[in-house]
Amino acid sequence: MMSSLKPPSLEDVKRARAALDGVIRRTPLMRHPLLSAETGLDIHVKHENHNPTGAFKVRGGVNLVASLSDDERSRGIITASTGNHGQSIAFASQHAGVSCLVSVPRGNNPDKNAAMRALGATVVEHGKDFDEAREWVEDQAKIRGLRYVHSANEPLLIAGVGTYALEIFEDISDPDVILVPIGGGSGACGCCIVRTGLGRKTRVIGVQAAEADAFTRSWRGPERVSADRTATFAEGLATRFSFDLTFGILKRELDDIVTLTESELEEGVRLSLRATHNLAEGAGAASLAAATKLRDQLRGKKVVAVMSGGNITTEMVRRILANGKLT
Repeated sequence: MMSSLKPPSLEDVKRARAALDGVIRRTPLMRHPLLSAETGLDIHVKHENHNPTGAFKVRGGVNLVASLSDDERSRGIITASTGNHGQSIAFASQHAGVSCLVSVPRGNNPDKNAAMRALGATVVEHGKDFDEAREWVEDQAKIRGLRYVHSANEPLLIAGVGTYALEIFEDISDPDVILVPIGGGSGACGCCIVRTGLGRKTRVIGVQAAEADAFTRSWRGPERVSADRTATFAEGLATRFSFDLTFGILKRELDDIVTLTESELEEGVRLSLRATHNLAEGAGAASLAAATKLRDQLRGKKVVAVMSGGNITTEMVRRILANGKLT
């Protein structure tokens, strides 16, 4: 079933940029000579990991919270997250003086939990994964009368995160390809909406984990499917379902999708560190890993890789570095 929600337009994204003014700064789009040399590509990195919460989603959170009614502000917000979306909503809520409750799965990234609490959110651990946390939140929203913020089925979130795509096209008017990770899909939707709205021919290619590929199988196949579990360390990609609004947009607008093994995702983190001197989380480094995997078909093209986030634990960094060579 497709969503009855109206997808945001380019004009919605432009309005979102006005809402972000003075709160979220423009992030850099950088060419790293070491990365270009190692991949053999004309590649630039959009550093969404340089946002206040270390991830792109804060753009959507600020835009959505800025639009709340007085009644919604007084009741407060509830949402589910593995971390980056939750930090986004917590940051925006703190800025606006709105109470915020975030449910995370048991055993969630402790650094992300601590960051959400530091931003004033109440954090509750519930369920084995994101989707169980989300189902609990949907029940609690009704019981407590809170404004439920879905991590993907929210036009204002998509419009907000789409502002990074506006910045890409202002800095490089004609990229051939944008590689963007897909969990819930809001970031890829933002890129597609801006690309199409501006009338550009840029191909938008999504990146997923092979161990969390329900969206990929749904997008490629005749019908939408879900998974019983995910088995990726890249929590930003670890969704068992596709979501109505974002799936509807991407089924129509996305040009292609690539899946990465866990070892390829780990190598993306190492590649980011050694070639860009940025510490990226698994989802954030996925676009760099995808560029490496697709280098033969991308050679000679102008490529943008979206580094969507940099929130990774010290323990995970140690494990990834131990599993392969940094240099």
